[in-house]
Amino acid sequence: MSVALPGPLVTPAWLAEHLAEPGVKVMDASWYLPAEKRDPAGEFEAAHIEGAVFFDIDGVRDPDNPLPHMLPSRRIFADEMVRLGISNGDAVIVYDGAGLFSAPRAWWCMRVFGHDNVAVLDGGLPAWRAANLPIATLPIASGPATPGAAVFEADYRAELVRDLARMLGNLEQRAEQVVDARGRGRFEGSEPEIRPGVRSGHIPGSLNLPYPELIDAADQTLLPADRLAAAFAERGVDLGRPIVTTCGSGISAALLALALFVCGHDGAAVYDGSWTEWGGRGDTPTEPS
Repeated sequence: MSVALPGPLVTPAWLAEHLAEPGVKVMDASWYLPAEKRDPAGEFEAAHIEGAVFFDIDGVRDPDNPLPHMLPSRRIFADEMVRLGISNGDAVIVYDGAGLFSAPRAWWCMRVFGHDNVAVLDGGLPAWRAANLPIATLPIASGPATPGAAVFEADYRAELVRDLARMLGNLEQRAEQVVDARGRGRFEGSEPEIRPGVRSGHIPGSLNLPYPELIDAADQTLLPADRLAAAFAERGVDLGRPIVTTCGSGISAALLALALFVCGHDGAAVYDGSWTEWGGRGDTPTEPS
């Protein structure tokens, strides 16, 4: 019988209590901006939660798409889950080394491919360490302990994903609100983009809510639901209407989707190509023009 998760977030105390239960699987989904020059896989090998496996955001991707870490096919995703020893019936807890940054991307990917029994460790590895919980430091196998034991059938929930065509189609009628998680300078076009060849600015009509404003700076946990809702409202976001989130390359957009889920808006979609795709083209309108 699958372990029931308490919600889209779990605390270190909850995970420590349930870590040894059958059917509880833990994934490290750490990813960092290229300029940080960090090695998430190497850091995982050096220190991780006992029993965790490493979900490579840059590796689990569409190999035919030149954009960074775009969603793979159902088969590629299912094969990766099996390789990691994760089955459809498992309760999956995702965390990252920053506290709360890239883990929501893996959370969103799991939901896109039909696995709703997934949660993010609030505060990530730093919160686990702060609670003085044990850290494994020895290298572990990257695949399942028992080859062939995992069975994962992937679905595809298109309603949680937006592509360029859908985003362009939304420009005229604005049926969906678009919320951008990038910093204000990049959104307004006053600061350069972090990727060469990508224009500054934003999708016309989109709203800006930089993702750090949703995180408690003291412990890198997500703000309470009421404060999250207030933050969205302050930026003009109507939680009663459809929402699409975007960012630089689909990482922090997933964090916004997680925050919206916590607020009760569980249908937010993520524009997978995000600004790397939109701003990297010459035929897409931008503000400021």
